[in-house]
Amino acid sequence: MKLSAYHIRANRHRITKILDVKTESPTVKTFTFKDKMCARAKPGQFLMLWIPGVDEIPLSILDADESGIVSVAVKRVGEATQALRNKRVGDFIGLRGPFGNSFTLREGKILMVGGGIGMAPLSFLAKKLAPKASKLTLVVGAKTREELLFMEKLKKFCKEENLLATTDDGSYGFKGLASQLSESILTKEKYDAIYACGPEQMIRKVFETAEKTGIRIEASLERLMRCAIGLCGSCVIGKYRVCRDGPVFNGNQLREVKGELGISKRDFNGRRIPF
Repeated sequence: MKLSAYHIRANRHRITKILDVKTESPTVKTFTFKDKMCARAKPGQFLMLWIPGVDEIPLSILDADESGIVSVAVKRVGEATQALRNKRVGDFIGLRGPFGNSFTLREGKILMVGGGIGMAPLSFLAKKLAPKASKLTLVVGAKTREELLFMEKLKKFCKEENLLATTDDGSYGFKGLASQLSESILTKEKYDAIYACGPEQMIRKVFETAEKTGIRIEASLERLMRCAIGLCGSCVIGKYRVCRDGPVFNGNQLREVKGELGISKRDFNGRRIPF
């Protein structure tokens, strides 16, 4: 597979210094740094972040601006993310990217559905859509109140009554799943587009609701990624490589991979395993 000139440039490692670290929840921290290439990223794109001596991991871009400042949100899930979470202001990290495609910026009435760390790219998207949307409704899901992400930040992008929280344990907002609340919303009100990011089982449910209601949908999928440029095949779903063909997929594409969506994924050996 031949790489484009852009991918060759984006794939070069750059070293940068951590400028800020913010605790968002008991399991999530936001890291801010400077990088000219990633500062040009669009909502939905991701980068590969290298923790020297440990590993390299894919992370959705939480925010990026013309000044060169970039942010990512990191959830503690394994050795690499724990090592990154132990980093402090002034420590060095490595970067590649940005990679992948991005969300389509649409106008009209918009519904966003996010679960857990999936709120990172949706927060970036909300920032861009806020001036365009006639109505912007955000459903933010988490296991507990303490794990709800970016609530204060998201209030800046939509009216407070349109920022809806769901928690598995009922400690805040709607007791249940983000997909359940979004389905309830869509039975009462018509929207022009849905954007989703979070656990793949959640995305499948939101996609099924979009199919029933005839509303266009775009969803960002998270799969095992090693190379980020389409070579290793670890992120394959159906005929697509999430790192190159995604991570954002539209309704037609999600329909094509329905046999795998939220049902199975690939392990480190490339074998298909159930979620």
